[in-house]
Amino acid sequence: MADPSLHSLRAFESVSRLGNVAAAAAELHVTPGAISQQLRALQLSLGIDLFRKSGRRLVLTERGATLQKSVGTAMHQIADSIRDISANAYATTGRAELRVSAPSVFGTTWLTARIFQFLDANQDIRLQMLTAVAFEELDWRKVDVAIVYGSPPWPGFSWRLLHSMHAAPVCSPQLLRGPHGIREPRDVLHHRLLHEDDGSQWRHWLMQARVPHAVQSDIYFDNFAMVLQAARDGHGVALTNDIISFRDLDEGRLVQPLTLSTPAARNYYCISHEEGLANPTISRFVDWLVDQATQPSR
Repeated sequence: MADPSLHSLRAFESVSRLGNVAAAAAELHVTPGAISQQLRALQLSLGIDLFRKSGRRLVLTERGATLQKSVGTAMHQIADSIRDISANAYATTGRAELRVSAPSVFGTTWLTARIFQFLDANQDIRLQMLTAVAFEELDWRKVDVAIVYGSPPWPGFSWRLLHSMHAAPVCSPQLLRGPHGIREPRDVLHHRLLHEDDGSQWRHWLMQARVPHAVQSDIYFDNFAMVLQAARDGHGVALTNDIISFRDLDEGRLVQPLTLSTPAARNYYCISHEEGLANPTISRFVDWLVDQATQPSR
């Protein structure tokens, strides 16, 4: 016995679902005669009746119902696969893929507030976002452009300064109240000094503030996002800048109790392979990123 044709199976599935030859013909954009012919051919090839009449409707026989379950599932799977393939082809056709790495805290607090503007203006580009903090963490086989927190030079690479960092204390508003409220530089010593380095940034700030202190801490973070969250929760005072803390300050989760700021040991840079800038997609993104960094915080 030859396998039934796909046309006859489509006709069968449509009639079994709609219960009417005319309705199936309209759905499949063929004549009712063509549907009836496909059903006859299918039933002859299988040697069984698939339908019985019930008034004006065609009702599945027991064997027809068994076949309908398999055919209906198969048709849905085919339709789903076609939609997935078509959607993927539409999403990727004509688009250049750009792989961008950024420190997670920089991406969360600054970059994501702007990156969708770039995509809206450059709909021929598809971005893949990755996370890394230091240059040494990067796998350049998987990255086209990287934003790093560090200090040049990086031989073989082109870099452009995004932000010159100046660090000032920030804390939860609750640390401004009470007998140990922060009103002058020495008041920060009543609270835990939060940091992600060996304490050198805090020592530098305290020296500039003329508050000698050895800076010892009972906790060390290797991720600045954790430092910021600890500050938001009132567990101490962090040193940061308005690039990273702008949204927290603007929305009141953090306050800057003192205006004294000191230059950070490292800054944020945009880095790419020297030859990578010949790629118009990479150079366009780098130029846009530097332009965004020169605009006032918002």
